[in-house]
Amino acid sequence: MTTLTRRASLGLMLATPALILAARPAFAREPDIYQEGGIAIDGSDAVAYFDGNGPVAGNPAHQINWNGAIWQFASATNADTFQADPTAYAPQFGGYCAYAASLGYLAPTMPEAWTLYDGKLYLNANLRARELWLQDVPGNIAKGEANWPGILG
Repeated sequence: MTTLTRRASLGLMLATPALILAARPAFAREPDIYQEGGIAIDGSDAVAYFDGNGPVAGNPAHQINWNGAIWQFASATNADTFQADPTAYAPQFGGYCAYAASLGYLAPTMPEAWTLYDGKLYLNANLRARELWLQDVPGNIAKGEANWPGILG
């Protein structure tokens, strides 16, 4: 039978909090595409942004699965256009906030906070983030692209 001395007991009590703090829980990796309930970019039609219409609500009757998310479109024509070349229409940084990506983290987006720049769609978390984004779009893109490989985890 092994007996614990006071010194050994004290050592165990002092070590327990350190062991608990050192053991980190495993968190799930964020999806490559920002989505809520499996729906990309809040159900907005990604192609409609390029038509100059801004955010247009997609229709579940016109949806496709791409890159782990469901994309909805206002029309079958837009769904076909997207499906022919998804990377041309999908927002950059997986539809996560482009300004947050430039700062090195992920944030959700809202369809109304958008920018088309150099033929690409960028979304932001809110209109204030969009204002900050617009102060240096090329610089923010460069920072976001540099940060992006490590952000999703």
